Amino acid sequence: MRHSDGVTRDSQPPHTPDGHHVVIDGRRWRATDPLIPEDDSARLRVHLMAARRAIAAARRAGDEDAERAARARVQTAKVALGERGTAWWEQSDAERRARWTEGLAELDQP
Repeated sequence: MRHSDGVTRDSQPPHTPDGHHVVIDGRRWRATDPLIPEDDSARLRVHLMAARRAIAAARRAGDEDAERAARARVQTAKVALGERGTAWWEQSDAERRARWTEGLAELDQP
């Protein structure tokens, strides 16, 4: 998939000069916290995409409870990635580390 700004699935979107946001199709989105180790970031993205697929499945099935639970998992993943909640650049390194490790612990539970 190619966005209008030339970003493909395998390339990184351009960041704002301060590194806090990425620009996709002319819109600014909060960037993932760069302090997150790649393996943890990858695990969070797997959880995020699984939760997004669960939302779609729940909507097709008309299951509002399952959709609500899946949306909560999306929120947890996005906060853990630093893309929602308190801005990662306003947190100490310890707060940032706690944010993603706690998010992973919650998402890793069956």
